[in-house]
Amino acid sequence: MLLMEIIKAYLSYYMSIYTKELTALLILLVFISLRKIFIKYIFNALIKIAQKTKTNLDEQFLKAFERPLSALFIIVGVYLALMYLPLNAIENIIIIKLFRIGIIVVLTWGLVNLIGSKSNFIEALQDRLNIDDILIQFFSKIIRFILIAIAILMIAQEFNYDVNGFIAGLGLGGLAFALAAKDALANIFGGIVIILEKPFLIGDWIKASSAEGSVEEITFRSTKIRAFDQALITIPNSTLANENIINFSKMGKRRVTFNLQFNRHTSDDKLNNTIDKIKKVLKNNPNIHPETIFVFFDKFSESSLDVFLY
Repeated sequence: MLLMEIIKAYLSYYMSIYTKELTALLILLVFISLRKIFIKYIFNALIKIAQKTKTNLDEQFLKAFERPLSALFIIVGVYLALMYLPLNAIENIIIIKLFRIGIIVVLTWGLVNLIGSKSNFIEALQDRLNIDDILIQFFSKIIRFILIAIAILMIAQEFNYDVNGFIAGLGLGGLAFALAAKDALANIFGGIVIILEKPFLIGDWIKASSAEGSVEEITFRSTKIRAFDQALITIPNSTLANENIINFSKMGKRRVTFNLQFNRHTSDDKLNNTIDKIKKVLKNNPNIHPETIFVFFDKFSESSLDVFLY
């Protein structure tokens, strides 16, 4: 009994000292629990409601913010727990700034997920507006870059960095930057030319002087082409925009040329009769263009009679 009284007194003493710390820890644990409850019940209920609407854009919007909202509960829990502690004014200001930065990061995270070229929201928007893959990927990357840049400027402002001076400095140094980055800018404008003129789409089989293969992706700087031996070829957009590009996927007709070899002892009648039958078969085939059919005797080879087909 005496030992129990000592333990109770010991615990009571330390609890009286660390009451605020324990309460702060309890606040954090409550928000961790709330996060699980929110995701498991409330968020899933919102997803089910969104699935019943005519469009799936609202569902994809919610899914893009699922993980950022989960992180938001932790940020709010940490913020409230720290604010409950007996801290001085400077420490409180730092905690408030960090909390604001956390909110900025969470919002940017959700928007970047939403605008990502591979996101379900963008795919749904692409199907709804009938935008091709090249355009959606290119502008998706531009918008994400702008969002991240804005977030970085907002975070810099929280640390009292002179953003206005920075922007003014960009204006003064714009010419020097453009001269230093002229190749990068040329590639970006080359990419814009490719997107607007649409000489090819994602998945097309193309041939340029620098590469041949299937188009996989267009980035700010370059176009990626998968060659037929599975090698990945990266070509600067400025280079590709100035090349002659053959798009085999856009061909209305495909040319087939080859030779048939007959025994040298084949008679003229049999050879001519065979040529006439081949012409008839080809002309009666609906998949073959009738104006581009040529079948005729070509030449004497060392061991055969060659008939040319086009």
